[in-house]
Amino acid sequence: MAQFSTVGLAPAVAPKSAGLRAWLLGVAVLVFLMVSVGGATRLTGSGLSITEWRPIVGIVPPLSQADWLDLFAKYQQIPQYQHLNKGMSLDAFKAIFWWEWVHRFLGRLVGAAFLLPFAYFLAARQISRALMGRLAAIFALGGLQGLIGWYMVSSGLAERTEVSQYRLALHLGLAVLIFGALVWVALSVEERQARASSARTLHLAPAAAIVVLVFLQIVLGAFVAGLRAGASYNTWPLMDGRLVPEGLGAMEPWYLNLFENALTVQFAHRLVAYGLVLTALWQAWSVRREPCDPWIRLSAAWLAGAALAQASLGIATLLAHVPLTLALVHQAGAVALFGLALWHLNTVLRPRLNPRPAS
Repeated sequence: MAQFSTVGLAPAVAPKSAGLRAWLLGVAVLVFLMVSVGGATRLTGSGLSITEWRPIVGIVPPLSQADWLDLFAKYQQIPQYQHLNKGMSLDAFKAIFWWEWVHRFLGRLVGAAFLLPFAYFLAARQISRALMGRLAAIFALGGLQGLIGWYMVSSGLAERTEVSQYRLALHLGLAVLIFGALVWVALSVEERQARASSARTLHLAPAAAIVVLVFLQIVLGAFVAGLRAGASYNTWPLMDGRLVPEGLGAMEPWYLNLFENALTVQFAHRLVAYGLVLTALWQAWSVRREPCDPWIRLSAAWLAGAALAQASLGIATLLAHVPLTLALVHQAGAVALFGLALWHLNTVLRPRLNPRPAS
């Protein structure tokens, strides 16, 4: 098999880089956890239980019976209580409250976990000017995410019994982008000096396409969730008895079907899943046929396996009529798949030669 030059090969991660990388990946894990809890908050109908946005004092949970009664009284004023949860007990309210409180608490924890180590690394002069710009952008996105979270919640406090699917997709999409930015910057902290240009030329386009497809699939999943589209058409591979169901363009103008027609949104979610799995399998097969960085082969194999597993889990979730546990695992799997797709793209863009490549 082909051998690769190791000219300029540096240690995988310098000591200073290792600390920065561990910090960023740690924050990414917290964002992953926050997204997962957000999914549970949505699936349990808990997202509107806190009707006020108090970024600072909201960190303190209710400490007395009077506090609980005050919060419950505010919840009783919104349409979700009046139309869906009329007669809910205080104990039942506490159950949904805690999901939303933990979700918001994790948002604050992510901010602290990012900002405090950032100040330390900055004081220790371990952050370059280029890295400073990237980290500042991530922090700004985090602040924006807090605003968008409240923008989403506010859509369900006046005339609706749940949040807008548009705002839900925006909120989830931005959370995934923040997660991806943390993973990408962490993977890019160390400088890989060795290059395998053939691998980059051959495999960059499909690697980038997989990242785009995974992100698009997550956003489509948010629309599926917001429209509760997974609660209907619970058959596979046929949908409403057909491979291509009728009614995909029932709404006018036509583009509304992509966002407001539950049938069309679920069908699009299925189609993107098929395209994603096929692209990931093609990439894994393609890199096996060409001499390239062994890490590219490894990441492509993991990515293809994860895409197959995620698609299978999606089918199981649909056929089981979206039970809470399967739905949560499916959402978490989507974010994990996005992280794997970024890892693979990073190995293609910055090939790292194995110090002892296979002969």
